[in-house]
Amino acid sequence: MGISSKIRASFTVLLCAVSFVGFSQTGKFKVTLDAGHGGKDFGAVHSGHIEKNIALSVVLKVGKILENTPGFDVNYTRKTDVFIDLIERANIANRADSHIFVSIHCNANPSTSPAGTETYVMGMSKNASNLEAAKKENDVIILEKDYKEKYKGYDPKSPETLIGMTLMQEEYLDNSITLASKIEDNFTRSVKRNSRGVKQAPFMVLHKAYMPRVLIEMGFISNAKEGAFLDSEEGQNDMAKAIAEAIISYKKEYFGNGAVEVSDEKPSDKLAPSEKVAAPTVVETVAATTEEPSLKGVVFKVQIAASGTKLELTPSNFKGLDNISMTTDNGTLYKYMYGATSDYNTARQLVAEAKGKGFESAYVVAFRDGKKVSVQEALK
Repeated sequence: MGISSKIRASFTVLLCAVSFVGFSQTGKFKVTLDAGHGGKDFGAVHSGHIEKNIALSVVLKVGKILENTPGFDVNYTRKTDVFIDLIERANIANRADSHIFVSIHCNANPSTSPAGTETYVMGMSKNASNLEAAKKENDVIILEKDYKEKYKGYDPKSPETLIGMTLMQEEYLDNSITLASKIEDNFTRSVKRNSRGVKQAPFMVLHKAYMPRVLIEMGFISNAKEGAFLDSEEGQNDMAKAIAEAIISYKKEYFGNGAVEVSDEKPSDKLAPSEKVAAPTVVETVAATTEEPSLKGVVFKVQIAASGTKLELTPSNFKGLDNISMTTDNGTLYKYMYGATSDYNTARQLVAEAKGKGFESAYVVAFRDGKKVSVQEALK
């Protein structure tokens, strides 16, 4: 369901004023790209397709295109597989005084039939499917430390409660719709994707970004054909090009081909004193809670699943695989791993075994003295 022309018209005059008053300097057009999820937050997982990985890959490709385009300055919320709070993602864009904020995700559905792209702008919606989309993306806050205090007054199971929090949606709505429309048009015209339209929903990651901002659902990884497309190099290149070209078109429409005039009222000026300082990047380590004694030295395991449900570590729960271990992050997400070896080649054989049992997204993880490290570091 698209946004009505009436909504757009009601803010046109206001947004033109916001976009062009009080300019005093010139510079590059600043874009903050946000790869949805990351680290302990896998996002949607279906048939071996993992949302956090696809989103990051596309974001890096969009960023590379823009970095090679004169007049652009690209900022990222994450460039690696790390977990970042939702509000911190917005604040990264605010502190950079970005002109736009673009959050990139993949969709999923219990049914394998739905397919198509959607691009959301911040707003309140009574549409059930829009609210459900917001609920799925907002649910990640329960993985954040002290989330009940940080998001006091907000219930992740009821996105409508965001209406009671401070919103800046109206000030940037028209510009956000323009950007979202360009993205969806490019998906349809350039990549031949089915567009489900521009929509409004109360996404937590958008509501505190003080600039035009959109959240892109690139397609349904629960749909076999679309999931394979999004998880392919060709598909990601095509989607990234479509997104980047839409951003370039938006910049040209609002700021022309030259240097960008910078407003006296910057996003960073709207931050509270505590928000002006960047939050430390969270690097995941193995949680203290584990179902087996910590192993010394370098150990490779095969991660086969991550779930909010705690399972008994019996072969019947893991398609016949034994030697299963589990770690948990404060009881909110359980990670299940198969095998344990100090030999990397043996670990790769274990990956093949796990995939043979149906765990198509299985991959090697590494630990040193019980703490998670990158495989590259472990191999050193």
